[in-house]
Amino acid sequence: MWLYRVDEPHLGSLRIREWRRRVRHTIGLLVLLLVGAVVGLALLDRSNASPSTKMFAALWDGMNLVTTLGDFSEFDDRKKVFMLLAMFATMLVGGYAVSRLTGMLSGDDVMAYRENRAMERKLERLVNHVVLVGFDALGELVAERLREAGETILVLVADRYAAERACAHEHMALLGSPGVFDEVLRLARLDCAKALIVTVREADNKLAVTLMAHTLNPALAIAVPGENSLRKNLLESAGASDVVLGDELVANALVSKLFSNMIPRE
Repeated sequence: MWLYRVDEPHLGSLRIREWRRRVRHTIGLLVLLLVGAVVGLALLDRSNASPSTKMFAALWDGMNLVTTLGDFSEFDDRKKVFMLLAMFATMLVGGYAVSRLTGMLSGDDVMAYRENRAMERKLERLVNHVVLVGFDALGELVAERLREAGETILVLVADRYAAERACAHEHMALLGSPGVFDEVLRLARLDCAKALIVTVREADNKLAVTLMAHTLNPALAIAVPGENSLRKNLLESAGASDVVLGDELVANALVSKLFSNMIPRE
């Protein structure tokens, strides 16, 4: 899914940081266990071998202990007792690792965090795209027309259901509540976008999005549907370059269709 959640719960990043801390802790315990095993085995070695040979043999056995390979050299009774204790300690560390690490990275918040990181890399490379605000019936139709024209589309929505529908149509989407929609627009890379089309229904939201987008990029082409001539003037004052009045379009289409179908009288 190509979805970036501006309202991403911080719990995901906190879980990953905590998981990394526990991994470091576990590795530290294993290293400490290895060092203890090597030192203990070297001290218990009563052979006439050189100190370097004893340390290498101890390191070999210690690594086999920590990695659970089980390939040990010949031990006397003292070493066997020591290794039994070391094996018990290894099982404790392994149990600690399983109990502390298992399942931490499988939650929805962690998945959202990972999806956001993947989307950030896509957004960094995004240029010459068309930003579409809203994905209701009109937004979906506009997106389809843009795709047919070969345009790259980035959908901005404040509703999770709309975001999931946009992703289901294989569009990239930014999801953010109305309270952080200025951040959504900032992440949409309006500075290098080709155009912005606003399809949300609420008149005040159209005006706010148009004003914020024009502020971020005064040269950006912005197309917005308007309700009446007064709203058209307000949207143009806010920075819209093209305001389409629905009633005018319908009236022109009806008259054009009517006269094109009429048979001229002789």
